[in-house]
Amino acid sequence: MRPSGRAPDQLREIVLETDVSMHAEGSCLAKFGDTHVLCTASLIESVPPWLRNSGRGWVTAEYGMLPRATTSRSEREAARGKQSGRTLEIQRLIGRSLRAVTDLTGFGERQIKLDCDVIQADGGTRTAAITGAYVALYLCFQHMHRFGAVKRIPLREEVAGVSCGLYEGTAVLDLDYAEDSSAQADANFVLTAGGGIVEVQATAEQDPFTRAQYDLLLELAEAGVRQLVGHQRRALGLA
Repeated sequence: MRPSGRAPDQLREIVLETDVSMHAEGSCLAKFGDTHVLCTASLIESVPPWLRNSGRGWVTAEYGMLPRATTSRSEREAARGKQSGRTLEIQRLIGRSLRAVTDLTGFGERQIKLDCDVIQADGGTRTAAITGAYVALYLCFQHMHRFGAVKRIPLREEVAGVSCGLYEGTAVLDLDYAEDSSAQADANFVLTAGGGIVEVQATAEQDPFTRAQYDLLLELAEAGVRQLVGHQRRALGLA
């Protein structure tokens, strides 16, 4: 039995609330159970210097956790003057994931910056951030389309992230903190709507896991992402 009482293949309650920021061109509050991540997309009318005169745009991300997102208060990284290795790794993952489904030639020499701020953490913050950031990015492009800045939405397909793991010997979907902290293995999968693999991060926390167990985790992730894509489409009014 999972601590939450969920079935092995059951996601937490998923909520993707759109237009939660009055100023951002696109925004989404992604809730995976008790994990809540505010995702905003900001349009910047320039690109990094190395992309000037290339005819290409750029999508990048920043990630952070509010001081009391977890059970005890953490220091703000800005106060320490340095981002942690975990923060840098996650924000690069978010940027890679969204660029994988974006036509970077489809919106001119502009940059879209995705800010993913964890309000409350109960496991799976990076996967919630990727799932919500896609919605925010789509809304940003939709805003640009309304004002004639793009002729079409330059996104090829949806992308979403979900965690899986081996908990008490069973493959389970969408780990919360209670499971993640004691799992025998855990993995984060970033997959597209069409089943393409963007990134897989898988770690044995105790004994090595087998190829057969990995295949079970991938199958769970594929089913979970299909559900998350459905949530994204409904949030955007596309389903």
